[in-house]
Amino acid sequence: MDEKTEELRDLFQNVTDEDTVTESQADTHGSLASEADVEERLRDTVSTMRDRLDFQTSLDTDALATVVRRFYAGDSDAEVADEVDVDAETVRDARHDLHLVRDDDAPVDLDAVRDAADDPTDPDLGTVVDRVDADPAAVERSLAVLHTRNEIQRVNDRYRAEFENALRDRELSERLTATVHEDGLDDATEGQETDVDM
Repeated sequence: MDEKTEELRDLFQNVTDEDTVTESQADTHGSLASEADVEERLRDTVSTMRDRLDFQTSLDTDALATVVRRFYAGDSDAEVADEVDVDAETVRDARHDLHLVRDDDAPVDLDAVRDAADDPTDPDLGTVVDRVDADPAAVERSLAVLHTRNEIQRVNDRYRAEFENALRDRELSERLTATVHEDGLDDATEGQETDVDM
């Protein structure tokens, strides 16, 4: 052991009143969200939405929580459908129930659809199709997006915020866990032998 390493060891022992300078690999405890905590928060939010809103999907809570997770991971509806064992259209409908809308969900311009509807809260499909001169299936999909956006606005977007907060906590936890056992002596021991007996 060289002189600098001895000085560091002595300094550490003086400051901490410890006889050793190695740290055991024990689990740490704190307020960071575990994966199980995040899943529970997602399921709780999904359950609250099902209780308060009119859901079209018949997927169970666990499948819907998977839809949320995979949506925020950037997966396509087809990829999510493979995991929850349904078709992509069912996943799209589930996303809308969960207030998760993609930019390309509406094949017809939403402003045109909104303007063409006599009653934006209960639009007549035939009337909108005639006025925007578009394919009925495309108009129907766009009306579904319009309905979802109205719902999001009505509830002040609080459910998406809850999803994002839960997932952000997990992301933070994963980032911090990667460095939680670092001892802070990296700069002080740079270039020194650190695999030595003390």
